[in-house]
Amino acid sequence: MSSKGLHHFLAENLQDLKNRGLYNVIDPIESPNGPIITIQGRNLINLSSNNYLGLATDQRLKYAAIAAIRQFGVGSGAVRTINGTLKLHVELEDKLAAFKHTEAAIAYQSGFNCNMAAISAVMDQHDAILSDELNHASIIDGCRISRARIIPFKHSDMEDLRVKAQEASESGQYNKLMVITDGVFSMDGDVAKLPEIVKIAEEYDLITYVDDAHGSGVLGKGAGTVKHFGLSDKIDFQIGTLSKAIGVVGGYVAGKQALIDWLKVRSRPFLFSTSLTPGDVAASIKAIEILTESSELNERLWENGNYLKKGLKNLGFNIGNSETPITPCILGDEVKTQQFSKRLIAEGVYAKAIVFPTVAKGTGRVRNMPTAAHTKEMLDQAISIYEKVGKELGLI
Repeated sequence: MSSKGLHHFLAENLQDLKNRGLYNVIDPIESPNGPIITIQGRNLINLSSNNYLGLATDQRLKYAAIAAIRQFGVGSGAVRTINGTLKLHVELEDKLAAFKHTEAAIAYQSGFNCNMAAISAVMDQHDAILSDELNHASIIDGCRISRARIIPFKHSDMEDLRVKAQEASESGQYNKLMVITDGVFSMDGDVAKLPEIVKIAEEYDLITYVDDAHGSGVLGKGAGTVKHFGLSDKIDFQIGTLSKAIGVVGGYVAGKQALIDWLKVRSRPFLFSTSLTPGDVAASIKAIEILTESSELNERLWENGNYLKKGLKNLGFNIGNSETPITPCILGDEVKTQQFSKRLIAEGVYAKAIVFPTVAKGTGRVRNMPTAAHTKEMLDQAISIYEKVGKELGLI
């Protein structure tokens, strides 16, 4: 493709996305990412952040990060396997393992990196992966680069999983079989059926893999979806992020010591990317300590989540089948969803439109995420604005 051809391709396709309501405008924030944010000089109630517990702006984490920077500097200086492993990294991984009730853990630079790293380090072209059709994009990409055969199963459909697991097992074509699911599905807020998945995995000798990015800090009194179901000894891979409930950045895999040892010598993001910065690691350690010592933030998150869900449902909005504080308002049409989001923002609620490819076409929604840091007054104001805009646009 020539330079002129590239220009034509980009202009044509960008305009097409805009016409179909699929173009996402990025709004720079001029304040901390807390319950109230400032955009273009306006203060807005923030319902779009994954800062579930409000820890991203917590003073205790700030002080921990500052102290670590003063002691260790702003960067770790190398990949983990050369000399980029600080004693802070070891401390974080020990605390993560205890937090997730596993033998060991390994930290990565992002949650996305975890799935790119862990899947491909264990699965290859001689294997097959049973993957929930609504799994996160990072899982999908991790499966692709593993070169294993990907066998999608209908979302949380245990009968479909069982049939496909049996077919794959009895085919004799694969050395290893893995089943992968999100713990909490981030766009709908529903929870994976882990007890049933584990039962099927035991029947057909499947490796079990749970990405709990949106469950850690939320379910299981903060320890996550696996702990919520009492299955810590039944799940081979527990994947988590340090950027949502933990409030910082990075990700981790928790599991058996042998698994973590293998990932340290065979997972490419661990081997070829500079390690997490000292400030981020220290802040993450502090967040884990806070969650281990008290369930106060977790309880406040659920209280606020239930309050907002009830308010929006009573107004007549379709909030789907969420089982967590994640609260989608599902509209369907992408253009209408974008229009609704723009009006909410104009009235003082920052609630972003979520459309294809983040969700399936025709399932556009505004995704609301109340956090532990919101007050009832903020949520009441948001519900009032939802009512005003919903009636104005004929949605309720």
